[in-house]
Amino acid sequence: MRSTGMNRRLPMSATTPLRQRTIDTLKLGHYSERTITTYIDWLIRLGEHYHCSPAELTNEQVQDFLLYLIGERKLAWSTVNQALAAIRFLFEKVLGRPRAELRVPARRKVTRRAGIYSMQQVEQLLAAAQNPKHRALLMCVYGAGLRVGEAVVLKPEHIESARGLVRVEQGKGRKDRYTILPRRLLEELRDYYRYFHPREWLFFGRDRSKPMPVGSAQKIFYLIRNRVGINHGGIHTLRHCFATHLLEAGADLFELKRMMGHSAIKTTSGYIHISKEHLQSVPSPLDSL
Repeated sequence: MRSTGMNRRLPMSATTPLRQRTIDTLKLGHYSERTITTYIDWLIRLGEHYHCSPAELTNEQVQDFLLYLIGERKLAWSTVNQALAAIRFLFEKVLGRPRAELRVPARRKVTRRAGIYSMQQVEQLLAAAQNPKHRALLMCVYGAGLRVGEAVVLKPEHIESARGLVRVEQGKGRKDRYTILPRRLLEELRDYYRYFHPREWLFFGRDRSKPMPVGSAQKIFYLIRNRVGINHGGIHTLRHCFATHLLEAGADLFELKRMMGHSAIKTTSGYIHISKEHLQSVPSPLDSL
């Protein structure tokens, strides 16, 4: 694991009392220098991910960060377990929080961890996104089946309206691909473009020359989700809904694999187990006798 050293100036920078308290507590516990560096590195990454101090995060946000490391970053279970150990130490030993029910999910179960939203729930989420930028972002994740990390680095030229396609450049595994551009998403993006006039990045951050951080996109989703009274799932759940709802509508599994950017059909076929309608549509051989 790479070391960040002690000079990074983000939510756990050397100038913050929280970081120094964490280092002091680790030293009092006789942790090795290597472990101290590893723990601080993970806490910096957590702060960067959400663009705030780790002390401000909820257990649910931490659990979603762990899911992101497994599901989006595809890090090894043992590596993510180190992140969990660092976060537990901060929360319990430094901040004095009660022990939380946090865990590292098994990769094969990532797509099933949060319940899939119904189409009515997705519609509620989109309707509750009053900010045009936020609504367009959620529509991209759900309507095109994008990973959140892919959605935030979209550029205006990636929206190929004449062909009805979204070009995903350098996605996970550095494999470019195309996915669908629904008409409703295109109309929403056109309205958004007229209002915000994005240039380099379709969904820019506070600094228009930089893309929106993934953590910011997740925080936006949490606010909207809580507004409509849904108590489970993160923004990544919208991508899982894209796959599940397409299968329920009769989409071809291999075509879905291409749109999702999966390297193996086994990954895509996992959504079949989620789709109740798909299961209900399979005839029993008994009915053919």
